[in-house]
Amino acid sequence: MSVLILGLTVIAAVLVAGTVAVTSAHLSRMRLLDVADGAALHAANALDDAAYRDGIGRAVPLSTASVRERAAQYVGGRPRPGSIDQWRLGPRTGTPDGVTAVVALTGEAELPLVGGVLRSLGADITISVVSEARADLVIP
Repeated sequence: MSVLILGLTVIAAVLVAGTVAVTSAHLSRMRLLDVADGAALHAANALDDAAYRDGIGRAVPLSTASVRERAAQYVGGRPRPGSIDQWRLGPRTGTPDGVTAVVALTGEAELPLVGGVLRSLGADITISVVSEARADLVIP
């Protein structure tokens, strides 16, 4: 009987630890997405120097350099969530069409209860998110 109780206790503990880890990973993803959204909005409002020379059309003109610079400035000024060990801008950060700011953010998540076990096995939990924003002009 005690072997059965021990087995059920181990199964219950694994299920609880797994649920906590999955929930923590999802919350870490949502926190990264919040920062990526803010960085994309911040970058979408950044005028490229060409706007002063060529004017503004239907949307705020952007360059990949201005998007990366403003996104890095925004991310660098934000406090990193406690569940994220490190974060960095991804290579997709920039503008594909000159008017849309794309911010890719990648972070290493720290999972409670199972993080130490995963780290000892050489596994890291990497979370990547992508956010896009545009600053369209409304002409009455």
